[in-house]
Amino acid sequence: MNDKQNKIDRRNFLKTVGATGLASAFARVTIAEPNKPDAPAKNQESKFPQVPKRKLGKTGVEVSSLALGTIFDLAENQIILRRSLQLGVNYWDTANNYANGQSEIGIGKFLEKNPDARKKLFIVSKASGAKTIAEVEQRLQTSLERMKTDYIDLYYGVHVMSSPDSLTDELKQWAEKAKKRGVIKFFGFSSHSNMAECLAAAPGLGWIDAALVTYNFRVMQDKKLQAAVEACHKAGIGLTAMKTQGKPIETEDDKKLTDHFLQKGFTEGQAKIKVVLEDRRFSSLAVRMENIALVNSNVAAVLDKTKLSQADKDIFKQYADSTCTGYCAGCANICNSALPDTPYVSEVMRYLMYYNSYGDRDRARELFAQMPDSIKKKLLNTDYKVAEARCPQHLPIGKYVAQALSKLA
Repeated sequence: MNDKQNKIDRRNFLKTVGATGLASAFARVTIAEPNKPDAPAKNQESKFPQVPKRKLGKTGVEVSSLALGTIFDLAENQIILRRSLQLGVNYWDTANNYANGQSEIGIGKFLEKNPDARKKLFIVSKASGAKTIAEVEQRLQTSLERMKTDYIDLYYGVHVMSSPDSLTDELKQWAEKAKKRGVIKFFGFSSHSNMAECLAAAPGLGWIDAALVTYNFRVMQDKKLQAAVEACHKAGIGLTAMKTQGKPIETEDDKKLTDHFLQKGFTEGQAKIKVVLEDRRFSSLAVRMENIALVNSNVAAVLDKTKLSQADKDIFKQYADSTCTGYCAGCANICNSALPDTPYVSEVMRYLMYYNSYGDRDRARELFAQMPDSIKKKLLNTDYKVAEARCPQHLPIGKYVAQALSKLA
């Protein structure tokens, strides 16, 4: 297919199943409610386009290449779950602490009304904030109860892991017993910081099935992270990407990136999804999709088979380089070594990202509120020059921490 025809087809595709076209398609298609057994059988067959699936590492399980990130109140957004499942997005990613539990409660509400849907789903949850094995077990039991299910397909027993030291022999034994009890099928961890170190340790352990890590057009430039991703891929550890948008503090370069991809028929957000999915070492990417427009737009990006050119990828690299001072790459070990008496710096930077770039102000404030008051005082009175000098992104860390203290306190 020549470039002209490819461009035309892509535009037609986006018009047909894009943010507006797909919504129109929904209005024209009738699918019986799963909890209405008397509905005609022909109506129960999905006529929606289906997101393609990929195998999750050596688990052998196939999951949708787009995962529904659910860091919001699903109890009040049941339509998101229904629409996602209609489009083949069967990988639902939640956690014990998402939306103060309303994320898991919302999934439970959906499954209570649609019990037959459970066998179609791959549900992931996390032991948010657990520091002991007893707390991991307690988080798991709470999640099972909330979601009205007997098992969780993939359980991240360490949520927001920053050091491989969290993967203890005691946790390994718990994971093995949990699998034998049938309450989880697979076990893994999630990581927002020190991703390269965390991933690099996993293959040698032999008991990690999957990992959820920050991975986007920015951090993929990191050679250490690339080596760790490759090691996990070869070991059969299923990888899911998160924080794929890599949003910066807005600059003039944002408009240049947006304009480049709009000319090719994509939004910049869709292009950011495509550049991650073209890395076949990742089974899926989890994106927060709290409205139908986002679901439709992201599904359109995944369904479109057009490949990004090398020139497109070069544009991303140039953009990442030019805007790096507005994005924290999560290398917490550097901040920690530079500021041994002032922990939580990397976490504060992440909370500020939630507030500024993702508009998730309530969650940012909630996470910040959980920090000890003594640490907040230290953050206010710390000299960040050493950390700023070592920062690979050349971030004005002191300025951002002060901004966080002002906005999140």
